[in-house]
Amino acid sequence: MSDRSATGGPPAPDDGPDDALALEHLASDSVLDLVDVAGTGGSARPRRRRWALPLRIGLSLLMLAVLLTRFPHFEWSEVVPAWDRTTALWLSGAALLTMGGIVLSAVRWQQVLRAMDIHARLRRLIPLYFAGQFVSNVLPTTIGGDVLRVSRLSKGGADVDSADTFASVVLERLTGWLVLPLITFFGLVVNPELREQGRATAVAAAVAAATLVALVTVLVVADHPRLGGRFASSEGWTRFVGAVHRGVAQLRRHPAAAVGVVLAGLAYQLVLCVAALMVAAALGFGWLGPTPLLAFFPAVLIAQVLPIGISGLGVREGAFVLFLTPLGVPAEQAVALGLVLYALNLVVSLAGAPAFAIGGGSREAAA
Repeated sequence: MSDRSATGGPPAPDDGPDDALALEHLASDSVLDLVDVAGTGGSARPRRRRWALPLRIGLSLLMLAVLLTRFPHFEWSEVVPAWDRTTALWLSGAALLTMGGIVLSAVRWQQVLRAMDIHARLRRLIPLYFAGQFVSNVLPTTIGGDVLRVSRLSKGGADVDSADTFASVVLERLTGWLVLPLITFFGLVVNPELREQGRATAVAAAVAAATLVALVTVLVVADHPRLGGRFASSEGWTRFVGAVHRGVAQLRRHPAAAVGVVLAGLAYQLVLCVAALMVAAALGFGWLGPTPLLAFFPAVLIAQVLPIGISGLGVREGAFVLFLTPLGVPAEQAVALGLVLYALNLVVSLAGAPAFAIGGGSREAAA
């Protein structure tokens, strides 16, 4: 792919090897760190936030403790599922679906890259996505895996500017947020009973509506020629903003690619819903059926990315209690659903450890 911008501007400056090395070290920090490093053309020292991890762990434990106090008869012993052959089969199936969901995420990313005229094979993107999941889920961060993907794809031998790769990851994430509210509204429409669950229904609908409005606002701002467009030919860190603007424009000009992105995102989220239903069956409340998870699980996924606790721990479990207890699911089983899903995601993310180690081990050792 040419480095020349979509607006006909000069090629974006290429980043040196020091930038790629610094990006690797920033994988557990933030996207802003990525912009600082790749945008300024010089290596930056990682900003260590030693207090952040203990604080987030403490907040997660606090939220779990609040759940315990809100239910005086809460029995933590009931959280652990009874282990038998059926439970193992359900959980194994859920783990396989979760792994398949990561592959679908890589497919969605590839569709965004194609729309931006960046051609990358799935055999390259899938290991990158697994490595990113390992960083995000095994290491205590929610965005470090995205930084890792940007870093390694930009420096993986292809002539790809890091700003364009950054834009592809941002757009891939944003298109995922488009699908979640739509699934919630679909679940509420097809099952009228779910529209009568009081606060649970109101919170799910509000989260979906707010997410959709926020997403549309971000896309409009990014696509506007006087807002996001003013950075289309910028140098320095603002070229990352310009790259997002160009990416949105590319998706508009390639509707088939945009539809492919949305369909891949829809398939991914539906796979996660089916995996959650299989975990529910393993815990003994498979009678819940798919529509409650279609209506409420997307709101859980949205809530758990808030940087409040560690990997959504506490937030996710509290959200399941809010949404599922009105439907007759005991609080213990609602909490167990969140914890088991977290554990499955953690186990599946460990599959990305080899890709993470092989992809950056030599440079880290050299450093």
